[in-house]
Amino acid sequence: MNIDDDDFTLFGLAERFALDGAQLDQRWRELQSSVHPDRFTAQGAAAQRIAMQWSVRVNQAYQRLKDPLKRAAYLCERRGAPIDAERNTAMPREFLMQQMAWREGLDEAGDSEAVRSLADQVEQHERSLLGRLQELIDARNDVAAAAAQVRALMFVARFRQDIEQRLDTLEQ
Repeated sequence: MNIDDDDFTLFGLAERFALDGAQLDQRWRELQSSVHPDRFTAQGAAAQRIAMQWSVRVNQAYQRLKDPLKRAAYLCERRGAPIDAERNTAMPREFLMQQMAWREGLDEAGDSEAVRSLADQVEQHERSLLGRLQELIDARNDVAAAAAQVRALMFVARFRQDIEQRLDTLEQ
């Protein structure tokens, strides 16, 4: 293993959006077991510091690969299409209209049942976007379109947080 390896190489996985979650979890446990600082107590402080660096590196890679949105952003950036969400906020008109309708729906939702219904709609749309993202990355290698899809999913993720906050407020 090389600490500078990309996340997929580090985990011994194909560089794809579609991953087997159980395989990823198993590989993480194996890697953590082999680099855990407690295994290096007999070798001294320097060995433990290196093991700690490895442990942090493995955990960072695992968190990035486990989360579909982070994994997609990582793949896009590795393939030359940075997400650049802070500066590139352009979205298709249809998506913006959908966002506005959702926002209005959330503002008008008077009870937790209405908010949960909206949450179900958003979750279904998010699953559709993730499926399209997998096609764009794995089947077409269209990273420019995939990067735009990641930015859209970032908006959806933020909106889902707003839904959760609204639910918390209604249920208090």
